[in-house]
Amino acid sequence: MTRFFQKEIKLKPQKRGFHLITDQVLNAIPELSEITIGILHVFIKHTSASITINENFDPTVRGDFERHFNATVPENAPYYQHNYEGADDMPGHLKSSLLGNSLQIPVTAGKLNLGKWQGIYLGEHRNYDTGRKLVITAWGEC
Repeated sequence: MTRFFQKEIKLKPQKRGFHLITDQVLNAIPELSEITIGILHVFIKHTSASITINENFDPTVRGDFERHFNATVPENAPYYQHNYEGADDMPGHLKSSLLGNSLQIPVTAGKLNLGKWQGIYLGEHRNYDTGRKLVITAWGEC
């Protein structure tokens, strides 16, 4: 029988950078364990933060991500017109678009079917955050 489960969660506020949120996502949807084969969809409800999947073991990877994206999408570019929300806002929108606002991850035998070293990242692209909201939807055969 196919079943659907959906939760909306608010993540704890994070400083600017890339943060592993895999455990927070999994803790929010214990019903995932009921799915034998299916999909987990994660959507972030913001335009200046992103989610992606990458290395979950070495924290220097997350630091390298932050430094790379800051160099690639700098603050205070002279061609930005949207600047009234702060120097970090327009770059945050661009980084969000580059990395994306949703993920689909296969579910097998009640677990995320990720690679050994993969985890879900929150990309927080603003200097100040009050907590980002995620919509987490799992569906599949139970």
